[in-house]
Amino acid sequence: MVPPDPDGILLDYSQDKVVLLDESGTFTYANDAVEPILGFAPEELVGENAFEYIHPEDREAVRTAFERTIASDAFTETSVEYRHRAKDGSWVWLESRMSNLTDSALDGYVVSSRDVTDRVRAEEERQRTAERLEEIAAASGDVLWMFDADWSEVLFVNPAYEEIYGRPVEELESDPESFLETVHPDDVPQVRDAMECLNSGMSVDMEYRIDAEEGQDRWVWVQAEPIIEDGEVVRITGFTSDITDRRRRERQLYVMDNLLRHNLRNDLNLILGMAELIEDDVPEAEARTAVIRRTGEALLESAEKGREIIDLLTKRGRRERLDLGNVVADACDTVHERFDRPIVETGSIEPCTVRARTELRLCVVELLENAIRHSDSETPFVRVSVHCADTGDEAVLTVEDDSAPIPSIEADVLEGNHEMNDVYHSSGLGFWLLYWCVELSGGSVSVESDPESGNTITVRLPLDEG
Repeated sequence: MVPPDPDGILLDYSQDKVVLLDESGTFTYANDAVEPILGFAPEELVGENAFEYIHPEDREAVRTAFERTIASDAFTETSVEYRHRAKDGSWVWLESRMSNLTDSALDGYVVSSRDVTDRVRAEEERQRTAERLEEIAAASGDVLWMFDADWSEVLFVNPAYEEIYGRPVEELESDPESFLETVHPDDVPQVRDAMECLNSGMSVDMEYRIDAEEGQDRWVWVQAEPIIEDGEVVRITGFTSDITDRRRRERQLYVMDNLLRHNLRNDLNLILGMAELIEDDVPEAEARTAVIRRTGEALLESAEKGREIIDLLTKRGRRERLDLGNVVADACDTVHERFDRPIVETGSIEPCTVRARTELRLCVVELLENAIRHSDSETPFVRVSVHCADTGDEAVLTVEDDSAPIPSIEADVLEGNHEMNDVYHSSGLGFWLLYWCVELSGGSVSVESDPESGNTITVRLPLDEG
């Protein structure tokens, strides 16, 4: 039964759940919107006490708000959020508006409610996400930060700022550009240029020095992105990592590279030249000078591979799109030229485009040449093939040979199962070059060896998703 509504009070809330409660909180009326929201037919609620349907944790707060509202002498309207039991036993979040407005034609106080469950749950999820991000940011050794579009306000920065930049967070928050005071004077112009790039909507990936401690430069790596809404930069966010140790290792490797490029190569070439002179002057020493030449040439080859490894590890190269079939074809051509004859058999070559380091080309040549050199046959069997894995997310390059089984110590290098040390080390650098190249490309290497059939080396690389 619908009670009289002379002032249109109930019609104002026709899209919401509308009920009338007497002073004790008993339902005297409920509209049809009750059923789609709570599952109850209106007549099932009339005569029941509303507070018995409210979640125990919310009940007292809602009762207090209702009693305070209807007891007020002046007109009072109150809003409250709470959980209301549905007919199936679940809980529905309601936002209710109640007032002490009464009318002789209405049998109770009007309470209108709308279902806000989705909103409440979304807010709870946002809160949980924010808390998790706060935990991650607090534990991170990198500086996570966010500025407004013109760098005038710090919207977020985690405690790692103090460790890396050596300044308190409060100082940065009060003066957002104060971090420039920590930047090495020679690097300030490029940092300012990077800020302008971000302001104009471009991403930034850069390295620069900071003077966290007087007289001791530290290097940081910054990646930053502009947040764009409706075509305008509204925020700028990014992270900063301390890469001082990495830069130090790169400098050390650079010194070693110079040693390999100049000193060692020059000295070995001198030794090889002297061996040739001795051989010309003392023919009977030919057998011994041949040993010198072979050893010197092997050392030169190792030096060259050492340089390639240093280049691979020190260059901040990105993965590039490579047609694996073309890489294999080029590698076969190179090997055939070096051995003056076709020597590698090509199996099935499926079209596969991978994303890998460009040094992969050197690595495929190394794989093929290694198989040839370690064969005891005058006509070694070496076959290379390429196919896409059934998983659809990687390419598979396979090199088969008929050589003696690859020693486990060498296979461990390829598969990443051991670290080189003074006692336990592999005999050459070629497999290390392959392992690091594949690892930096996000791939893997596996080795299968059999005394009867030879070796199968399988390289798996991620397919290019573009």
